[in-house]
Amino acid sequence: MLRIDDPAQAANARLPSLSRRFALGALEPREKYLIGALSVLTLTALLAPALPAAAWHIPHFVDDRTWLGVPNAGDVLSNLAFLAMGVCGSERLRGRSDAPVGASWFFVGLVLTCLGSGFYHLDPDVPQRLVADRLGMAVAFAGFLGIAASERISTRAGEAVLVLTMIAGLLAAWVARENLTPWVVVQFGGMALAVALALTRPRPGALGVPLGGVIAFYVLAKLFELGDVTVFEATGHIVSGHTLKHLAAALAAWPVIRALGSRPCTH
Repeated sequence: MLRIDDPAQAANARLPSLSRRFALGALEPREKYLIGALSVLTLTALLAPALPAAAWHIPHFVDDRTWLGVPNAGDVLSNLAFLAMGVCGSERLRGRSDAPVGASWFFVGLVLTCLGSGFYHLDPDVPQRLVADRLGMAVAFAGFLGIAASERISTRAGEAVLVLTMIAGLLAAWVARENLTPWVVVQFGGMALAVALALTRPRPGALGVPLGGVIAFYVLAKLFELGDVTVFEATGHIVSGHTLKHLAAALAAWPVIRALGSRPCTH
């Protein structure tokens, strides 16, 4: 047996096997399709015409009531649902070795979304606060795509998608202060990729996360967002569409949490 005492030599000795593992010829067909899709999204984000930040309409959220000293209380406090789901999911992950890639980051992202979105909605007329809102969303979204890729393609695909989407999402959230194109590609292109993965048969040994359920709650959240005023009027000014958007988006974590088992979220 070959003995290598030098760590550098040991690392070099492993390189051939790693190269064979990740060589293009060793990739599964689904992994090749995934690389193609990610390449298209990357080129689109880099080469598509820039959209100025002003192109993203900053809405006037209809429910601006103050409660217990909290301005825009409905839109601010509804973000606590993200915190609850993030903490609950993290509890379910404890001690599990079979959780899909990205699950921990998904739940961390929900907690960050609670903080970032709450900070933004305290004073949504300040566009710079959108950066904090988007950063949390980027982490959660990267976690979800990592889950989707590991459930439908392979563990290494999930790891690659998690890292790439995390970097792309965080950069896009920051660049969106001036150029919205990368953020639009990350959000809507990433969701199109999630839909494609949801329509793909689960790989053997997958946990069985119902990706379609996550996407359904996301779509519902978008509908509530578009119907902010309509919902507010229809409910007699009890709740706005944007407040319900936060609740629906937080519930998108429930299919993932449920797939992780029946462990209670509190002790």
